[in-house]
Amino acid sequence: MDPIIDIRGLSLAYERDGIRNVILSELDLSIARGEFVVIVGESGVGKSTVLRVLIGLAEPSGGTVRLATREGCRTPMALVFQDARLLPWRRVIANVAFGLEGGGLSKAQRLAKAQEMLALVGLGDLGQRWPHQLSGGQRQRVAIARALAVDPDVLLMDEPFSALDSFTREGLQDELQRIQATTGKTILFVTHDIDEAVTLADRVVVLAGSPGRVAADMTIDVPRPRLRRDTALTDAARQLRAELSGRSAEL
Repeated sequence: MDPIIDIRGLSLAYERDGIRNVILSELDLSIARGEFVVIVGESGVGKSTVLRVLIGLAEPSGGTVRLATREGCRTPMALVFQDARLLPWRRVIANVAFGLEGGGLSKAQRLAKAQEMLALVGLGDLGQRWPHQLSGGQRQRVAIARALAVDPDVLLMDEPFSALDSFTREGLQDELQRIQATTGKTILFVTHDIDEAVTLADRVVVLAGSPGRVAADMTIDVPRPRLRRDTALTDAARQLRAELSGRSAEL
């Protein structure tokens, strides 16, 4: 089966004050439909830049990006940021329905879809609240529901749990695994947290060097549902830390 995302030779550079800064160089990455892939690496290595290129927020300097969308798919990708970025003047359900406006659905259909997605993320009874009435973890769930409401082929997630406390973060990691199992969505997730990466991923891709490039690609062959203190996950995290440290030193 052809990959849903196929990146070949991706490069990105920009000039500032007459100096050329190369962020990514000759990056290759393929992702299968339904796969959960996590990108890790040090700060500034270009992890978030990959997502920005995919969603169209950054223009690559070279290479190709191919996306094999479903027939009739209107929304190839949706992006969840570190900050939930909810509209404070809209109730929760209206925030989730926001991306459906202008898509040909009636208001009743938009609200029904938004309610369905809120139920999926465990917030089915909070649709009439305002964003300021939610906890940080609840706001991130709303952001995920908003992204899922447009039925994207690929869900892009840029360190969405990094600003949360560890208890809330672990709970959302478990929720995200459940949502992915339920929906079958392809997910490309960026984090700097090694334990989070091995808990979530089918594959972990290590970016390293300056400019950034794929330094390692590691399969996490641990059955789901995963127990966070499973020795297999602990061993995978240890191996990944060694891989990241060694590759960063080489590059």
